[in-house]
Amino acid sequence: MGILPLDAVNGPTLTIEGRDASGAFRGWYVRLWNYAVGSPNDAVVTLDFDTLLGGFLLPGEGDPVFTGDIDRIFISLVPAGYTGAEGPLPAAIDASVTLSDITCDGPRSTLAIGDTVVPPHRLRMATGYDDSYNVTPARLVRGITALGYTGWVNHYVGMSHFFQLRWTGTGYEVDPARPVNGPAAAWHREFAARTAERGLTLIVSQSFEVLDQHCPSAWKQRDAAGQPALTGWVPPSTLLSPCNAAAQTWLQAVAAAFIGITTAAGHAAHYQIGEPWWWVGADHRPCFYDAATTKAFAVTGRVVPAALGDVRGSLATDQRAYLDWLGEQLGGATLALRDAVRALFPQARVYLLFYAPQVLAADAPDLPRANLPDAWTSPAFDVLQLEDYDFVIAGNAAGRSAARAAVTARLGYPVERQHYFAGFVLRPSETMLWPRIAAAADEAVARGTAETFVWAWPQVARDGFVAFEIDGEEAMPGFHDVRFPLAIGLRASGGPEFATQVATASSGFEQRNVGWSDARLHFDAGIGIRSENDLMLLIAFFRARRGRAHGFRFRDPLDYRSRDDGVSVSATDQGLATGDGATTRFALVKTYGADAEPYRRRVTRPVPGTASVAVDGRAVASGWQLADNGFIDFAVPPSAGAKITAGFEFDVPVRFDTDRLDIAANGWRSGDAASVPLIEIREG
Repeated sequence: MGILPLDAVNGPTLTIEGRDASGAFRGWYVRLWNYAVGSPNDAVVTLDFDTLLGGFLLPGEGDPVFTGDIDRIFISLVPAGYTGAEGPLPAAIDASVTLSDITCDGPRSTLAIGDTVVPPHRLRMATGYDDSYNVTPARLVRGITALGYTGWVNHYVGMSHFFQLRWTGTGYEVDPARPVNGPAAAWHREFAARTAERGLTLIVSQSFEVLDQHCPSAWKQRDAAGQPALTGWVPPSTLLSPCNAAAQTWLQAVAAAFIGITTAAGHAAHYQIGEPWWWVGADHRPCFYDAATTKAFAVTGRVVPAALGDVRGSLATDQRAYLDWLGEQLGGATLALRDAVRALFPQARVYLLFYAPQVLAADAPDLPRANLPDAWTSPAFDVLQLEDYDFVIAGNAAGRSAARAAVTARLGYPVERQHYFAGFVLRPSETMLWPRIAAAADEAVARGTAETFVWAWPQVARDGFVAFEIDGEEAMPGFHDVRFPLAIGLRASGGPEFATQVATASSGFEQRNVGWSDARLHFDAGIGIRSENDLMLLIAFFRARRGRAHGFRFRDPLDYRSRDDGVSVSATDQGLATGDGATTRFALVKTYGADAEPYRRRVTRPVPGTASVAVDGRAVASGWQLADNGFIDFAVPPSAGAKITAGFEFDVPVRFDTDRLDIAANGWRSGDAASVPLIEIREG
C-alpha cells in the first residue's frame, strides 16, 4: 500500500552491494517481478542465488550476481505517484509492505541462532534508534536479554531518523505538525511490545539534538558569528535553543508521542531528558547567541554583553550574569518538558541525564553557570543520571570521582536516586577501552547506584562485550577488611604456587605449559597456635568469616613490603608506570627479578597509611589518594613521560580453604599442630 507495484518500471527491487569475482566494488539490482508468481500487489517471490540475475528484462538484460562477496542486501521501494520528474513529491506518502513466509533452503543457507545465554547480572542496557532502526525489535530484544541484561532498557529515540520531513522549497526539514514518522512509530510500537513481553522497563530518552541538515534554521543554537552549534558527527547534528518556543513545543510533542506508544504497550511512563546543554564547540566558541536567546534577554531590559569567542578563562561580571541567565533558561526549558509529560501522564517518572565532566573543565570555570542550573536541584527530577565517558576512557579516575562528588553536592540527589551510564567505545579499533568501562560500571554498582547502564548496544554487539555475574551475588564472596591475627600469622608456613604442566618425552626432553600467569599464595597458620588465647582467637575469627565464605587480609611474614632489603619503604621503591598526560589512575605493583623477564605482581591490599608516591624521583606529598583495590589516583594527570613510583606495605587477600576446623584443646601443648589452610583470593 502506498508504493509502486511489482510490475512497475520502478517497482520493488532487491539491491545487492558487494564485489564481483575480480574484487571490484559494485551493485546489482534485481527486479523482484522477474521472480514473482501472483499479482503485482500480492505475489510469492523465489530467488535462487546460484542463478540470480540483475537487470530489468530477462534474459536479454540479465546481469549475473556474484554471491561470493556480498556486503549488504536491501529492498528498494518507490512511493506511488513517483513519475521520475525532478523535485519532491507534492506531499508525504505513508506506505506499508508486508513480507511473510520468509524461508531459506539449500546448503549453508541459514545461520543457527545460538541458544547459549549469559546469566542475568546487575548491569542494564542502553539502546538508540539511530543505530537500530534497520534491525527488527524482536532481534534486538533477543540479543539484549541473551547477554544477561534484564530489568531496564534506556532507549534513545535518536536525532536523525524518527521525525517526519517536509519540503520547504529549498530542502527537507523537520515537520512540526507530525512529531514521529510512520516507520519510526511502527518500529517503536513493536519495540515497546517486545520489551514488555520480556518484563523490561523502558525509559524513553530524548535530547535537544537534531541532525543539522534537517533542523529549522531558527531552532539552532548559534555562536557570536551566527554559526550553528555543530557536533563532531559526520554528518553533524545541531543543538536546539532552549529559548526557541517552536523548538521546545516540538520537543514536547515528540515526548508525548513516544510515551504514548510505550504506555499503549503496557509500560509505565518513564522519560529521560538527555544531555540538555548550551553547546561549546571544539574551538571553545560558545553557542549562546541565537536570535531567540538574545531577544529573550533583551526583554529583561538588559543588554547582551560583548559576545564571547572563547568560553575559557575567568569571565567578567556581566558575562557571568549572562551565563547565570542562560542557566535559568536551560532549567526552565527542561522543567517545561517535564511538566508537559506529567500533564499527559501524571504518574510519569522523569529522569535527567547529565554529562559530569562539564563541571570540572578547569579552563572554563564559569561554564557550569549555564549548564548546571539550580532548577535541576532535587527533587526537580525523580532520578539523576550521570555519564562521564571522557574521564573513563582516558583513565582519569580522580576526575570521575571529583565530578560525581561536585554534581551530587550541587544538585543533592542521593546515590539511591542516581543512575550511571558506562561507555562508550566509538571505534572498533578501541576495544581495549572495554575493561575501563567495565571497571567503572562495577564501581557504580559497588557504591550503591540505583541502576547502572552500559552505553550502548551497537558497540556491545559489535565488539562482543560480555558482562558475567550471577544476579544478586558479588564477583567474589564478600571480603571483610580485617587482618588475620598477627601473632598467629607471623608463624605461618607457606608461599607462592604456580600451575605448570610438564610433559616428559621418552628421550627425556620436556615440554612445559604454564597454566597460571600469576602465582597464588597458600599458607597454613596452624603452626602459629601457641596458647589457649591463640586458639580462642582463631576460632572466633574463623566463625566471623563463616569459614570459606568471606575473605580477609593476611600479612605474609616473608613478603609484605615494597622492598626486600630491610630498609624502610620509600616513594621510589617500585616503578608503577609512565605518565601520558591524561591518565590519573595507576595500579600498585611489586616487581620481582631484574632479569629479562621480571615478574610484576599486582598489589590490591596496601596497608593504609604506609603508601608514599614519587613522580620523576621526587616525593609527592599531596595531589593524590590511595583508592580501593590498590590504585593511586592523582588529582591532575602526571605529565607525559613522567615516571611514577611508590612505596608501601601490603597484605594478601586470602580466605580459609576449609569450612571445618579440627583442633584439639591440648594439641598445641603436645606439639601436634592443627591444620588451618589459607589460600589467596585473586583480585583485579
